[in-house]
Amino acid sequence: MPINIEMPKLSDTMTEGTLVKWCKQVGDEIEIGDIVAEIETDKATMEMEAFDEGTLVEIVMPEGSRVVVGGVLAIMLEDGEEAGDAPAPAAAAAPASPTAAPAEPVATPSAAPTSVSPISEDGSRLRVSPLARKIAAAKGIDLATVQGSGPGGRIVKADLDGASAAPATPAPAATPAAAPVAQPAAAAPASPAIMPHVGPEDTVTPLSSMRRIIADRLLTSKTTIPHFYLHVECDAAPMMALRKQINAQAEQTHGNKYTVNDFIVKAIINSCQAVPAVNAAYNGDSIVQFANVGLSVAVAVDDGLVTPVVKNAQSKSMLEISKEIKDMAGRARENKLKPAEFDGGTITLSNLGAWGINDFNAIVNPPQAAIVSAGAIVEKPVVKDGQIVPGLRMDIGVSCDHRVVDGAVAAQFISNIKKLIENPALMLI
Repeated sequence: MPINIEMPKLSDTMTEGTLVKWCKQVGDEIEIGDIVAEIETDKATMEMEAFDEGTLVEIVMPEGSRVVVGGVLAIMLEDGEEAGDAPAPAAAAAPASPTAAPAEPVATPSAAPTSVSPISEDGSRLRVSPLARKIAAAKGIDLATVQGSGPGGRIVKADLDGASAAPATPAPAATPAAAPVAQPAAAAPASPAIMPHVGPEDTVTPLSSMRRIIADRLLTSKTTIPHFYLHVECDAAPMMALRKQINAQAEQTHGNKYTVNDFIVKAIINSCQAVPAVNAAYNGDSIVQFANVGLSVAVAVDDGLVTPVVKNAQSKSMLEISKEIKDMAGRARENKLKPAEFDGGTITLSNLGAWGINDFNAIVNPPQAAIVSAGAIVEKPVVKDGQIVPGLRMDIGVSCDHRVVDGAVAAQFISNIKKLIENPALMLI
């Protein structure tokens, strides 16, 4: 019985993915756990593992195709089956074109002789052996009503003994057609922005899945969330002095070198505990205040921005946080992060200081209620004890969802960050 290789759901928010690369070719033997393909999701590019074993006989979707979750990507046959046993594959989506198109088609699971994996009554995907699937189709048995006894709840041939065919669904009674109701005239659409002429020397790049999701989420954030912004200037000299002192003691840090970002991260985590109303999210008719701090750290990658999460950050030492961020940032740039490492964020840090940006207003990362921005450390003249002296200054900003966070609360939060940066020893207590 042919086995479908389908687009998996690699994250809670994933609805479709882009098939970036096939790691197996027609004729290859596939075992459970083999890396079959690379899939670009709304979070990152990830490796897709095989959940069945067999021989790859047909690649349905070419590289570059956008496919909805559950869509058929390829077809395998079990050992001993012939290639002629495989049915005609479902229609494939067109690969991403190097030129812009009005609307890029998305492949959807289409009706084909090979059945798409059935869904249980609670909405989860059923695991069915090919033989059991064939028997159920022949007898008209609804697999969603069968309790599987195989590994992981897989439905096998023995589970179908005594199972009855699903009753035929009666045709709905014909109802008289309702008289057409006059509809009010639709408002004239807004005039679209006029695109400058695109010439042959211009480069047109289709949106990747990540870029498309970033665009949708940021548009939603800026148009539906009432933002407000606060900024403070911090004296960064004490933090830089302590960082230099700690990094000189390599044996105490196990060779880890602390970055400026590590100190900012720790200041945010401690401030979330001091002002917990900022560590929250808007949830329709309620506000959720989180007990744990999940710090999303913005990491720039080739095709956009990803935000891996330091989970339960309030319970970790500065050394643990520093090592974890370095590890996740490195794997993010290599597209090796796991889906679970993007989940659980309650507040975000975006640091553009390395690019020489002094200050900026970050966009809230929904459903979180706040995002902290950090600028470059700048040497400038400052007044100290009535004298003009050289100083090191850094801008820290916070962008908040005003539905969740009031101005006074945000002011307390950002003031606490400033206090910790200017008195960094407090972060080590």
